[in-house]
Amino acid sequence: MHWLYYLGRYLTWVLLFLFTRFEVRGKESIPSQGPLLIVVNHLNLADPPIIGVSIRRKAVFLAKEELFRSRVIGYVVRNYGAFPVRRGGMNKEALRKSEQLLKEGMALILFPEGRRSPSGRLGAAFPGPALIACRTGAPILPVAITGTEKIRGIAWLFRRPRITVNIGCPFYLPQMNGKLRREELGEFTHSIMEHIAALLPPEYRGDYGQGKAAEHESRKSG
Repeated sequence: MHWLYYLGRYLTWVLLFLFTRFEVRGKESIPSQGPLLIVVNHLNLADPPIIGVSIRRKAVFLAKEELFRSRVIGYVVRNYGAFPVRRGGMNKEALRKSEQLLKEGMALILFPEGRRSPSGRLGAAFPGPALIACRTGAPILPVAITGTEKIRGIAWLFRRPRITVNIGCPFYLPQMNGKLRREELGEFTHSIMEHIAALLPPEYRGDYGQGKAAEHESRKSG
């Protein structure tokens, strides 16, 4: 990893410690080695570095290709451990790169919604993460983040917002060697989002609050 990767992680920890009430739950669920596909809801530009320092292992992530068009920003983002993906979908180059990294035993951070949620609620997801999981057989680690939507302007520095990263248990999708039908891909994508929803408070779940989330609430109340 480039020195910017380690500097970025250090600065992220410092900012979180000084200006937020930061908590990570479920660290014990993170596999210590081997390929890992980490899927997270998306609220703020700060989410990738925050998730990065919350995971107890080196990780890379996909970032929108617009960030790489600037020579300076592109240099920083690329050396922080990101590679570009086209907004609105998974291009072939990003798909190949993702599969290569997972085959090498890396942890890969993806945001299935493909964009920040303006309301804070889970939005419709793209099928890229499900496609990668089915093609590689990599375990999926659902992660939910809350509180970063309050990081706006400079006022948040004095309010110390509560930021919580909630890590779930790894799960697998069926490994498919052939071509996936659109219906299958849609079902697998929905399953991924329901695993994330189960880790979120009800007001963040959007359209994904009925399956795994309801089951999770039932276990808690029981």
